[in-house]
Amino acid sequence: MDRSTIESQQDTAFGLRLEHFGRSITFHAPGLKHYSIPGFEQTNPRAFLPISLTGNGCALDCDHCDSKILEPMIALNPKEGLFSLCQKLAAAGTEAVLISGGSQRNGKVPFLKHIDDIKRIKSELGLKVMVHTGLVDGPMAAGLQSAGVDGVALDIIGSNETIRQVYHLSATTEDYDISMRYLSDYGLSMRPHIILGLHYGKFLGEHAALEMIAKYDIHALILVILTPLTGTRMQKTAPPPAEEVAAFFHKARMRMPATKILVGCARPGGEYKKIVDRAAVEAGLNGIAYPAEGIIEYACERGLEPTFFENSCSCGVD
Repeated sequence: MDRSTIESQQDTAFGLRLEHFGRSITFHAPGLKHYSIPGFEQTNPRAFLPISLTGNGCALDCDHCDSKILEPMIALNPKEGLFSLCQKLAAAGTEAVLISGGSQRNGKVPFLKHIDDIKRIKSELGLKVMVHTGLVDGPMAAGLQSAGVDGVALDIIGSNETIRQVYHLSATTEDYDISMRYLSDYGLSMRPHIILGLHYGKFLGEHAALEMIAKYDIHALILVILTPLTGTRMQKTAPPPAEEVAAFFHKARMRMPATKILVGCARPGGEYKKIVDRAAVEAGLNGIAYPAEGIIEYACERGLEPTFFENSCSCGVD
């Protein structure tokens, strides 16, 4: 694709974001790690914290993760209970939590036994509660709705091959579609994620996942990028080419022009991060978590007006 065609696509995508969202762009620094760049520094690293209901335990042993994503989270002590943990966090300055955990063999995270605690966290502590689920069935959707959670994040996979080979899960893409259908039927605020390059650094089901998501009325689409983690089967896997990621950003904006689309926390660092973050601005995306140095300034050069949040990109998009 020649340069003039690329620039034309960028202009069209950027024009769509101006038409539907104006000049506002959000930048996020959740309390998963310390973060400071010129123009944006965390002031309360405890404002938004992640909790794992299962500690480091996960039955799937996924090739890209191998439970490593769970390690930085606060592990729930079953004897203490979820409400008591959140009570302590709120007293120490936490304003919002992400509740997640490892999957069972059926691809579901065990939320149901914690529904009563989540209700109390909402009603008594006033914390904002996001949940990151695996597959969702009717009882889980009903439980999350009754608990009053503020939003539901879930990874959507558009390739049966990836589900089997990467997640080691006996499920199909239809199960992910059904999960969104349940969440939609119960009126829950959906923030689906697509992991770009999930199939060992290659694009395989991402475009199908985008089409699946586009059928639903969602709160926001979160795009993250395969980040090779030490100690996993993909630790030496190269992430997808930045040019392919940039092209997907543009496609997502064109396909869902009136939907908030953000770049999430997970993506490789260094020069790669600078390239994809710049591409996100050019593609007219709405926000970026942990922006690379120079990106806030670049957004301002493009006439955008930044707002800063110390919470997750799936949390601060209201």
